[in-house]
Amino acid sequence: MTRRRLVIGIMALTLTVPAFIVGSGVLAGTHSQMDCEDDDFQVGTGLLTAWPNTDFCNFRYPSSSGFASGGVARDGIPPLYPEGYVYPEDIPRRGGEEARNTVSYESVDSANGWLVDDHPVIAVEINGDVRAFPLGILTRHEIANTEIGGVPVAVTFCPLCNTGVVFDRRLNDETLVFGVSGFLRFSDLIMWDHQTESWWQQSTGEGLVGTYADEQLIFIPSAMTSYGQFKMQFPDGQVLSSQGDSADYNPYIGYDSTDDPFLYNGFIDERLEATARVLGYRHYDDNGEEIFTAYPFETLEETIVANDIVGGEPRVAFWQPGARSALDSGNINEARAVGAANLFDPTLEDGTILTFVADGTTITDEQTSSTWNIFGVATDGELAGTQLTQVISITHFWFAWQAFHTTVIWEPGTTTDQLLAASE
Repeated sequence: MTRRRLVIGIMALTLTVPAFIVGSGVLAGTHSQMDCEDDDFQVGTGLLTAWPNTDFCNFRYPSSSGFASGGVARDGIPPLYPEGYVYPEDIPRRGGEEARNTVSYESVDSANGWLVDDHPVIAVEINGDVRAFPLGILTRHEIANTEIGGVPVAVTFCPLCNTGVVFDRRLNDETLVFGVSGFLRFSDLIMWDHQTESWWQQSTGEGLVGTYADEQLIFIPSAMTSYGQFKMQFPDGQVLSSQGDSADYNPYIGYDSTDDPFLYNGFIDERLEATARVLGYRHYDDNGEEIFTAYPFETLEETIVANDIVGGEPRVAFWQPGARSALDSGNINEARAVGAANLFDPTLEDGTILTFVADGTTITDEQTSSTWNIFGVATDGELAGTQLTQVISITHFWFAWQAFHTTVIWEPGTTTDQLLAASE
């Protein structure tokens, strides 16, 4: 871990943003000098007061790499905690009443009373335990600290980047609890943990600042899909409760059509529109080198399936209609349809590698003509009941994916490996 000069300043807010985002940040206009083991750095006195337990001597990236205040204090957007969780006494509590900060669930039958079928949700299955997290609820909280299938996880959603990411909260010998720092990096949510008050990048799971600045959180497979698709596949699943909040309200009206993302101060690759939706995938080849692929929703909507080869490994992306945008209309129930995508390894247990075709929006494999759904489950035909292995892929806005990854954009009729070879 290197110890370098870290300077974080105030950025002027010039965009029209949701009311609960606009406000005074924790950064002060004056600066205070602090001594580090190997080097000095300057931070605002307000930052030092608000984050007295954060080790600002340790950081992964310089402040020039996209850090900004989002305009709210720590937990000004209140995260959700497990029932009975006791907030640390040495950390000032913010973010609302205790009862409104507690994770609770209800059955599909109960959720049918307030959640419409095309509402977007993050679906997670661990050890047979299946949960759905409506984006209309996560938009207000951004982080749900919970347990699924006996595994402590953080289900996170950054509305500014449209990234829904699930992490294992276990790191070394600790189980971390995460909050919303009020800061952004390349417009993406920066989380913080209660154990060390380190800062974390939501999109990548990287430790950014503090004791855990060189650590990496483990991703948990998830799917951003529609509630209707979720309950059809998992009628006995559990749904994050609204706790009386309206699930259809979107404070980010029209945000997924902007060409000027909020507080984004990085490069935007013009191969796609800034807020075009993509399914992002990171793969490690045999040499340990990272390969990044973006599957544009606009292309997937036309092809429905994307048979691909990445680092020599077969992959297939499925797209299906049915999910609305959570970041379009002020009422999610009236928002435009954007669909859902998911990525799988098409290799069966016996080694057979399936290839897929689409007839309209119906997905079948060419080997047995079995029918498949967005969760990679064969619903009809010879392979009915077969489950493809889901690989970790995450829906992003294009600007947010390309901000962190040098990426290939998948094209019909070719593969990631072929596109990489052609670029050399």
